[in-house]
Amino acid sequence: MWIDTHCHLDAAEFAADRLAVREAARALGVSRCLIPAVEVANFAAVRACAQTMGDSYALGIHPLYVPAAQDNDLGFLDEALTLSKDDPHLVAVGEIGLDFFVPALNEPLMRERQEFFYVEQLKLARKHGLPVVLHVRRSADRLLKGLRQVAVKGGIAHAFNGSDVQAQAFIGLGFALGFGGALTFERAHQLRRLAMQLPLEALVLETDAPDIPPQWLYRTAQARADGMPQGRNAPDQLPRIAAVLAQLRGISAADLAVATTRNAFRVMPRLGLSGSGRRQSSP
Repeated sequence: MWIDTHCHLDAAEFAADRLAVREAARALGVSRCLIPAVEVANFAAVRACAQTMGDSYALGIHPLYVPAAQDNDLGFLDEALTLSKDDPHLVAVGEIGLDFFVPALNEPLMRERQEFFYVEQLKLARKHGLPVVLHVRRSADRLLKGLRQVAVKGGIAHAFNGSDVQAQAFIGLGFALGFGGALTFERAHQLRRLAMQLPLEALVLETDAPDIPPQWLYRTAQARADGMPQGRNAPDQLPRIAAVLAQLRGISAADLAVATTRNAFRVMPRLGLSGSGRRQSSP
């Protein structure tokens, strides 16, 4: 089976056919999706989505949503984690992290604001004994600094695209590294090299649906200007993305499925819990 460790199934792009999208992925062997929240306003939506579809969710405040967040949102997050502590569908705090790619978020005051929310959410993850789902965008070193200051129970560095040294640092802190559609682009030389050379035990798979489309769904700016719509990424793309990674590593898709599912269960121990509270069999 496959685990999509990062999938925004609650997104508006899936409003018209969410159940059909999920069933299409399940038919291809995607047995579990992890649906991360991005702001207090969608906590209820991701929870309901995961519970309805037999999936898992994380609660947190995404760095892109920090500009609109209030300090008391951290209190709401703390309360939500407390209320959901016995919900087997809750597996992590996330999506949290730092984004220094977006120019407005890279201004000094906003960098400081992001780091405040990041560290405070690490503290909440530690308080509630949960791993974290990290947004890593030109921010790996600062994220690692925070993790050394506030120890948490590992987690996933989502859409990782850093250096070898940064990768090993995350791994050393108990993290797996998420790989998805970006590795399907032949020009992604550094990312592909990492995906090929990092220990198999460090890798998990993700789509980030509806974002980060794989190469076969991507449309250039010119193509979009000419009227060709951008392909919508969805969790049913995960097996095909995985096939690219398996080919790069020279292993079978079946072996990759076993390894990445085991890795996901290791870094997100509650991910293997079913709605009945019993753990699914690990491969």
